[in-house]
Amino acid sequence: MSAGTFAPEAPRDCPLCPRLVEFREEWRAKEPDWFNAPVPSFGAEDCRLLVLGLAPGLRGANRTGRPFTGDWAGDLLYPTLQKYGFAKGEYDARPDDGLTLSDCMITNAVRCVPPQNKPTGPEAKTCRNYLVARLEALPRLQIIVALGKIAHDNALATLGYKLSAKKFAHAAEHELEGPNGPLLMIDSYHCSRYNTNTGRLTEAMFHDVFEKAKKRIELA
Repeated sequence: MSAGTFAPEAPRDCPLCPRLVEFREEWRAKEPDWFNAPVPSFGAEDCRLLVLGLAPGLRGANRTGRPFTGDWAGDLLYPTLQKYGFAKGEYDARPDDGLTLSDCMITNAVRCVPPQNKPTGPEAKTCRNYLVARLEALPRLQIIVALGKIAHDNALATLGYKLSAKKFAHAAEHELEGPNGPLLMIDSYHCSRYNTNTGRLTEAMFHDVFEKAKKRIELA
């Protein structure tokens, strides 16, 4: 695991994935006032908790420029972070709402919005260089909360594990070795509208994941 020459954040006009570049340019033409660029991580590098999503939502983070901001997933994620002391201020679904994170960072495995919210395997592998660099730049990191199986798989691949080594399950805990020491990864079903509307993920289930994370940090 080494980021080489990659920085923790992708440049605004990252050229590495042609399909994502084409989609980005299409939306820059359609909505010139939107962010329409690789979405940077949100939070400070001295954090102990990293929330890992898959990719920016088209009308959420791709529009606002902040992870999980402006879509349904953020309406569940940010109040949950506030409940467990990982966020402060008022979440108002916009990047200038004054909300700050405390001991927490949010990032995505793929930084650019993909068509139909589905990055390809090669796109995720290419963008993994930025995730490697991001993890290397978090010296105090202790816990990763992986939102969904694809985020779980990307975290494993980034850390050099076979996908078969750790199976995804909601609230499952996996002991891993990170670039700066031991890590605990806790899985969660993604906090998407589909998962919550269908009852696959309830608010209580989601809270349980962050309760685990909070207790682990307090015990460290």
